[in-house]
Amino acid sequence: MAMSLVGGTSSRIFVCGGCGSYRPSRSRRLRVTAAAGGDAAVRVRFAPSPTGNLHVGGARTALFNYLFTKNHGGKFILRIEDTDIERSTKESENAMLQDLEWLGLDWDEGPGKPGEVGPYRQSERNSIYQNYAQKLLESGHVYKCFCSDEELARMKELAELKKLPPRYTGKWATASKQEVDAEIARGTPYTYRFRVPRTGSVTINDLIRGVVTWKHDVLGDFVILRSNGQPVYNFCVAIDDACMKITHVIRAEEHLSNTLRQVLIYKALNLPVPRFGHVSLILAPDRTKLSKRHGATSVGQFREMGYLPDAMVNYLALLGWNDGTDKEIFTKDELMEKFSLERITKSAAIFDQTKLSWLNGKYLHQLPDEELVKLISSHWLKAGILSHADSSFTKEAVELLKDGIDVVARSEVPLLKLLSYNLAQTLESKSLGDLVKDNLREVAEALISAHDNGELASALESGRDGWQTWTKSFGKKLNRKGKRLFMPLRMLLTGELHGSDLGSSMVLLHKAAQQQCVTAPQFTPLSSRISQLKELDWSKLQEDHQTIEAAAAAA
Repeated sequence: MAMSLVGGTSSRIFVCGGCGSYRPSRSRRLRVTAAAGGDAAVRVRFAPSPTGNLHVGGARTALFNYLFTKNHGGKFILRIEDTDIERSTKESENAMLQDLEWLGLDWDEGPGKPGEVGPYRQSERNSIYQNYAQKLLESGHVYKCFCSDEELARMKELAELKKLPPRYTGKWATASKQEVDAEIARGTPYTYRFRVPRTGSVTINDLIRGVVTWKHDVLGDFVILRSNGQPVYNFCVAIDDACMKITHVIRAEEHLSNTLRQVLIYKALNLPVPRFGHVSLILAPDRTKLSKRHGATSVGQFREMGYLPDAMVNYLALLGWNDGTDKEIFTKDELMEKFSLERITKSAAIFDQTKLSWLNGKYLHQLPDEELVKLISSHWLKAGILSHADSSFTKEAVELLKDGIDVVARSEVPLLKLLSYNLAQTLESKSLGDLVKDNLREVAEALISAHDNGELASALESGRDGWQTWTKSFGKKLNRKGKRLFMPLRMLLTGELHGSDLGSSMVLLHKAAQQQCVTAPQFTPLSSRISQLKELDWSKLQEDHQTIEAAAAAA
């Protein structure tokens, strides 16, 4: 990796073989930059902790890494950071791998795809960490600390009283070899603490946020190995990124504060420093951190809800990135071609599930008819609406209702609206007044007659053509056409004032009854709807609407 040091009296870094060690010239202030080009290929990593589900924020981080390295012809490495023994589970790891595969974010190296720099689970790399910890101990960058939890708590309390950041001030940073040996002989547990220089600073040129500088004195000596021998997060990450030859670390901005510790470890071990890019957080619409109280937040949840992987990838890419135009729909290949870190915004992205659903609808409607029918009908079957999914009713229902469906998991809503009959509720609507005044009863009585003499059923048996022929004849008998004919017909037949094409809806309802494929308890066949019309008290209905109109006028 071509690298350079800028600032102070620094000049050049000489990169060596092996793990990529180098010897920097002496400098009071280190400003690290690393070129994306040069002799080495781009290598990025996504390093989730298997302690829960893959959050949409983590999925976006994985996607940005994937798109960046594909744009540069590099490698995408997947590393499992499972050093949290108590919380890490194999079930969580497997679920994360499945979610990444579902999104199409195939890794080049990682679990199941071994490379030259494995293993790719931190729990399997302990000997590597122990080796580097020993090197730091021998070089004097690390020392053994025998402070008890009580002593450390007192240091923290004292710092809080003085309104200072908590920093280690114990004696073990300057303890003699005799003092250390005496504690070891007593069997006193100890940690490995990294010795932070008291003067100087670290500066990085963040690929997204620009120049960021930390003074050494904001940080106390920090632990790299716990008393049980387990390495801590920042130590593992620095060692792994160096040994896996990671050139670019693209991660969430909440990790920005970790960078100081990691760069100090790189420097102490003469390891190459990657380029850093810290992406802003994803917030909920109320601009608070996205959490479970805002609804679905994990990739697995959206997958179960019927969102399509291509739509999810497209939407995640738009959370903080754009190509400089108003374009919002991108194929995966287009994203790989156009993606760049320069187009990532510094401001937080807002997760808008309504927009995700809209985008998902666009992808859903692009599916071949056969695939769309299979997806939606499978959900209807699972939801207990259908007894079987391979009927002409199912295919025609999908065709009629698909424009109102953006997510498969919500596809039962328009179907149940079609199958149910909310006449009583609609009759109480203020919007019904004009229909009642326009002799709605006349249309209802004629409709009942058409049903009882078999005329309506015969028309529906002939499909939409039969329906159109019948409505023309029905309208002529009542001297009605246009809205005066179809508005009351829709209300009386469907129980709704608005909805899908009336003729197609009625043909579907007829087929549902004929094919006996609907098991939803909400299903009200045509005969039952006519029975409800026969029981209506028209005088009372007219009086009720006169009362409603009088109250509205008085108000």
